Amino acid sequence: MKTIFLQQVLPAVFAQGLGRTSGVWLSEVRFEKGRRYLVEAQSGAGKSTLCSYLTGYRNDYAGTIAFDDTDIRQLKEKDWTQLRRSHLSLLFQELRLFPELTALENVEIKNNLTHWKAPGEIADWFDRLGIADKMDAKVGRMSFGQQQRVALIRALSQPFDFFLADEPVSHLDDRNSEAMAALLDEEARRQGAAVVVTSIGKHLPLSYDENLKL
Repeated sequence: MKTIFLQQVLPAVFAQGLGRTSGVWLSEVRFEKGRRYLVEAQSGAGKSTLCSYLTGYRNDYAGTIAFDDTDIRQLKEKDWTQLRRSHLSLLFQELRLFPELTALENVEIKNNLTHWKAPGEIADWFDRLGIADKMDAKVGRMSFGQQQRVALIRALSQPFDFFLADEPVSHLDDRNSEAMAALLDEEARRQGAAVVVTSIGKHLPLSYDENLKL
């Protein structure tokens, strides 16, 4: 997949009007593989909604979203399953980790499906993000900032053309944010993938090709 194209997309919740100017809603936006995008927004502007549309978890919108030349409304659930496994990866704002499992077990849930990363590489990622000592700790006993780093490792444990990160560093200091950015950028470059980051303030420190105001 090389492009994601939005044309006059508007969430149903804004059907009575936005009341503001948006660079995404009711506009034409093209995300291209290999580029970096920052989508800045105020709370409630729909940044998590946008991520949900692009990954097929919601479809309550007017307008058109296309992957390459295919309107995503035409996709079946089996198509979405394949896309989420091989082309789209989403780092959820709320993380969606399993608190009763260890950090490593949370990552292995995905990696055992994709067989994308060797155990040694995953262990190296934990070390690079400063949580090597937490691999066998239950996620429910970790801080939210530590959980954000675990969620990133899990999200990177698959092939992707587009990586979506919804407020990925909200609970991290600058040093850990930079470590996450370096790891994500390295893996995205290896795959020639696009990165789309949403933010309501502090954002992942990447070199962005385009800054959009939601």
